[in-house]
Amino acid sequence: MKTTFARCTRFVGSLVLAGGLVLSPAINAEEAASSSLPDSPQPQPQAMVHPDNGQQTKRILGVLPNFRSVSADQVLPALSPQEKFKLMAQDSFDYSAFAYVGIMAGVGFAQNSYPEFHQGAAGYGRYYWHSFADNVGGNLMSEAVVPAIARQDPRYYTLGHGGLVKRTGYSLSRLVVTRTDSDHRSFNFGEVVGNGAAAGIADLYYPSRERTWTKTGQHWVTSVALDGVSDLIKEFWPDVNHRLFHSH
Repeated sequence: MKTTFARCTRFVGSLVLAGGLVLSPAINAEEAASSSLPDSPQPQPQAMVHPDNGQQTKRILGVLPNFRSVSADQVLPALSPQEKFKLMAQDSFDYSAFAYVGIMAGVGFAQNSYPEFHQGAAGYGRYYWHSFADNVGGNLMSEAVVPAIARQDPRYYTLGHGGLVKRTGYSLSRLVVTRTDSDHRSFNFGEVVGNGAAAGIADLYYPSRERTWTKTGQHWVTSVALDGVSDLIKEFWPDVNHRLFHSH
């Protein structure tokens, strides 16, 4: 009995060994075939889109500050209150801002807009510091204080697509419509209320003759209109930059 069991065991073992020798080449061949097959297609990362239009630069013509402009189709995180004040400071105290204030002061000086300031170097100096205070006050209220309180984004988001009329309408509409920090649309309190507050504050340092509702309203409207012109320049600057200077 034991002899018979031993023989059966040796017989089964020989079959297993033979089967292993037969199957082994087949398995190796299958593995080799599978390794020669092309890999399954892997998802490829989407290429970055670099459209010709809508790509903003930090400065316009290499001089004018353009720090608050966002390129077309670009998504950015919300700004903290500190970052909003930093943007305001960049706009207000950039070297080009002093030249801009000088031009505005020169226009007022030439037109004798405020006879109380008189003429001459001292008169121009009065025009200059009043214009400087107007610029800083307007930026402070419309780009930092009110946007921080209302939780709105003071940056200009470039449309960059569509025809002249569409983009012009969009740009001008940014005077009354803006983004919130949570990426929703809202009335532009920073632009409208901020510039109105700055116009009211300006009454504290302008001559008494200018401290009327009419004069304050004119100051307010002028500030908003200048911001509208600035937004138009920002909207179409990428097109000008690309076509004239062949750069993005």
